[in-house]
Formats: sequence, C-alpha cells, structure tokens
Amino acid sequence: MKIGIVGLGLMGGSLGLALKETKLVSKILGFDHNLTHCEDALKLGLIDEIVSFEDIKKCNMIFLAIPVEAIKKSVSLLEDVDKNTTIVDLGSTKEDIIRSVPSKIRKNFVAAHPMTGTEKFGPQAAFKTLYQDKIVVICDSQNSAELHKDRAIQIFSHIGMKIVFMNSKEHDKHASFISHLPHAISYALANSVIGQEDPKSILLLAAGGFQDMSRLAKSSPKMWSDIFKQNRENLLESIEIFEKELSKCKEMIQNEKFEELEEWMGSATTLHKIL
Repeated sequence: MKIGIVGLGLMGGSLGLALKETKLVSKILGFDHNLTHCEDALKLGLIDEIVSFEDIKKCNMIFLAIPVEAIKKSVSLLEDVDKNTTIVDLGSTKEDIIRSVPSKIRKNFVAAHPMTGTEKFGPQAAFKTLYQDKIVVICDSQNSAELHKDRAIQIFSHIGMKIVFMNSKEHDKHASFISHLPHAISYALANSVIGQEDPKSILLLAAGGFQDMSRLAKSSPKMWSDIFKQNRENLLESIEIFEKELSKCKEMIQNEKFEELEEWMGSATTLHKIL
C-alpha cells in the first residue's frame, strides 16, 4: 500500500517512522509547503520521497497531519481522488472538519484524532513511538465506507493504537476540557509570568510545578489558535467552568476558609484515581 502524508512535522513525521515498522506499507510519500521541512524529513528518514500534492492524490491512503484550518482547505482539493483512496485527517477538532468534507468524498473520509503529541513541533520532533499505546478517536464512522474505515483501523492498530469510536459533537466537547482548556491555561500562565516586572527573577525560582504547567505554552501558536477557532463554543464553556472553580479557590483564600479549601483540593485529587 502506498501512503501519502501531508504535513511532515511531529504528527506526520512520527507517523512515517511508525509506518516503516509495519509490513503494510510499500512506500511513504510526503508533501509539505515548508521546503525546509521537506529537506529535514528526507534527511531524517521520516518518509521515502517528497512529491507534489497531485502525486499524493494517487496514493492508496492519504493522511492529513496539518493544522485544522489547513485540513479544511486540503479536503476541498481532494474531491477528485479515486473512490478507493482513503483520506484520514489527524486534527484535534472534528465537527467543523467533517462539515467541510465535500459530499463526493465523504465515504472516502475517516475523521480521526490520535490522543498524543508533545509541545515540540517540526520534523526534528518526530519519533517512531509517538502513537504506541495511545488512543485514537474515530468520529462519525457510520458515514465512512467500510473499505476506508477498515483500512484506517488496520493502520492504527498496526502502529499500536487503541481505537475508540465517538460522534464528532461529543468528541469536541470532551476535547475542549481535556486538551484545549489545558493549553489555554498554560498560555495564560506563561503570559502572567512574562507580564511581571522582572520575569527572569521569577523563572530562576521555577521548579517542577511551573515547568509542568507551562510546558504546553511551548506548542505551536498557529496550530492552537486554529484549534481554538474551530472549537470556540466548547472551549468558551470549559473556560467559564474553570473560571468558576478558580473563583471558588480565590474566595476561600481571601476569607481564610482553609478547611473548606482543603476539602476542595481533596475533591480534585480523586480525578487521578480515574486516570
């Protein structure tokens, strides 16, 4: 099977490396608008060959590992692919992307969200075990033809992923809490420190807690602003709920309700019994 990967950063590059470990793939072709990414991807052995977008269309399977707004634009350019060509997007939002897929190729299309990643980006960030033992959510699969759904399941299974099926609306709501809100908080925390009079002095004292909380703020602003745009309503709701909890914390500290504060904190620790 010939695979085409559009986008040769962390997600696309790691996918290329993972697929090379399987026996399902005969050749991995890559495309990226960033010519430096193309050069680096070849040097790092993430893919076998750099080709044009038109050549990507001739692959048996196409993965869109690009920012979510770019995915919407790309699917409109894939309207003339063969009926046996499988198109899989790896975006962090699903409802808006699915709406943008031309009806002519909706059966070709598999909407997937691998629940994995790091704060790093670009071809140099890629590594072959990124997807290993992680969950991939496949959304609205009832609208994908069996051939394409089965092909995607086979590929994801062979690179070590656990598959979960969900409708796109439900996915985007959950993703706003467990993925998109943490990024918003991390960017806000980083900007709070940067906005201080002498952030360098503060950063000298930064230990594990701050580093863990601010790590996500290293992520690509372009990629995440697109995600926030597409999942705007769900993200705003999750931010409002978070603000209410933060206000509770502030009120308890202001009014010296420290026993109540301890109980509030205790309630929060129960989350990690589930995780």
